[in-house]
Amino acid sequence: MPRKFIQRFLPDHQTIKNQRALMMFGSILHEPNLWHLNRRSASRAFGLGLFFAFWPVPFQMWLSAATAIPIRANLPLSVATVWITNPFTMPPIFYGAYKVGTTVLGAREQKFDIQFSLEWLMQSLGTIGPALLVGSLICGTFFGVLGYFGLNWLWRFSVQKSWEARKQRRLARENA
Repeated sequence: MPRKFIQRFLPDHQTIKNQRALMMFGSILHEPNLWHLNRRSASRAFGLGLFFAFWPVPFQMWLSAATAIPIRANLPLSVATVWITNPFTMPPIFYGAYKVGTTVLGAREQKFDIQFSLEWLMQSLGTIGPALLVGSLICGTFFGVLGYFGLNWLWRFSVQKSWEARKQRRLARENA
């Protein structure tokens, strides 16, 4: 079942509530629905995390957490899903988003070397920025929606399979 699989990877509620970076949300973090893991909250959180994972900004986790609160998505899952973009996956993901942006805008590709610094980011916003931002928005929306419906379907499929297995076990016990 997806719930048990997902819960193995999520940190404890108290650990997250005590994070300094999330203290700015105050007592809102004590809302029990933000920590409850069900099909709706997990699907929302996964889609939301994937959406913000494609944003080329350094505060993706805060954006994901701030958005998860009003839409009642599972907070730990939405923050954890953002880490799909990590230092190893960022270059191919953002390059792919840049390629999508250049295709959609009909722009010419620029040569650039990715550097992980705020100075490089500010300089490159004028050259590759529009294509990167448009591509990131398109990819984030596409994969966010795909992740939402994909996890929703996977959860339903898993529950249906467990119900069928339980029914088969019950029938086997009655016939034995």
